[in-house]
Parts: sequence; structure tokens; C-alpha cells
Amino acid sequence: MADAAKAAGKRMDYPYTWTAKFVNFPWKLYFTKQWIWKTLPFSLLITLPMFYKISQGSNTESNKIKWAEIRRQQLHPHHDD
Repeated sequence: MADAAKAAGKRMDYPYTWTAKFVNFPWKLYFTKQWIWKTLPFSLLITLPMFYKISQGSNTESNKIKWAEIRRQQLHPHHDD
């Protein structure tokens, strides 16, 4: 019985399941050493307001009408000439 308890706490030589791979992945190392995780919050703070302004500008009524006309012209052939 004591051997069974020791075997349950033994680390796998190779994690076979996706859950074991996820648990044994060195998350702390990746979050502390990779540059992307350090710069991501700053880049989001800088770019999200710009994307919001672009979205607001492109979703105006006049712009929607303009693009509807462009799409209408593209879908209908020009045999009137």
C-alpha cells in the first residue's frame, strides 16, 4: 500500500495526455522570459483607442451608403455603354 501512494506522486517520464502536457508546461518561465507578454498590455493600451476611432469613422451612415453604392455597381454588369 505504501508503494502505491509513492507511485501516485511520481512524475511522468513523458506526459501522454493533453491535460498532462498542459499541467507540466513551464508557464511561469514563458510568462517571465518572453517579450510578448511584457509588451502586450502597453500595445493594447495604445492600439485599442485607435481601432475604436477607425471603427466609429467607418460605420457612419454616409460611409455605409457610399459602400452600398460601390457594391451595387460591382454586382451589376455595365452593358449600358
